[in-house]
Amino acid sequence: MTPVFNDMASSSPAQPLYSIILPTYNEVENIAVVVWLLHSAFETLDSKFEVIVVDDNSQDDTQAVVKGLQSWLQQQQKSSLKRFENLAAAIKLIARPGKMGLGSAYASGLQQAEGEFVILMDADLSHHPKYLPQFIQRQRETGCDIVTGTRYRYGGGVAGWGFTRKLVSRGANLLASAFLGASMSDLTGSYRLYRRDCLVKLLAETSSKGYAFQMEVIVRAQYSRHTVEEVPIVFVDRLYVS
Repeated sequence: MTPVFNDMASSSPAQPLYSIILPTYNEVENIAVVVWLLHSAFETLDSKFEVIVVDDNSQDDTQAVVKGLQSWLQQQQKSSLKRFENLAAAIKLIARPGKMGLGSAYASGLQQAEGEFVILMDADLSHHPKYLPQFIQRQRETGCDIVTGTRYRYGGGVAGWGFTRKLVSRGANLLASAFLGASMSDLTGSYRLYRRDCLVKLLAETSSKGYAFQMEVIVRAQYSRHTVEEVPIVFVDRLYVS
């Protein structure tokens, strides 16, 4: 881990800290864009955020780009422009020796996260940060434990997939919901906001890998009586592949 600042901003009831965990592997084309879009989204909110990049030994220059962002943001924070005041702790980088799984990436990021709330999202631009104000507003309005993005409510959808892939995904979600008795419409989505203590508990209980991991987490949340709200999102197939 390579934090930029020694003095981390503390969370308060009026201005909670949001920790955003971004698992990465070969995201050199995307990571800087994601950080910029996150900053733009949080400019509209009375909240601070931190970004935690968990990189599984990318074979491109993903880690080098993150380190460059760390240095550049440090200079911005020291300047009189104060452009990035809401970016409480700049960027942390956790460099891992290889691919170790999505669940363990979240767990690694969570160990370094200081926020009251934790946001899990993809770093490949398939999860647009523009939806985060809606996630946060929904959580504040309802006091729920989890806000999850859904492709399968009115206003949601998928861009960049063919008909067959959409059909398979939708069918799998419907069958899984019926079989597991789940009330959520999108069990395999991974764009979510959690209360920190809720996520800690769920990760400790979850053992599945791959797509089943997301499904198990959200179903466990329901059966553990955690409150879950949904926000429609449009999932966009990744734009850049390195």
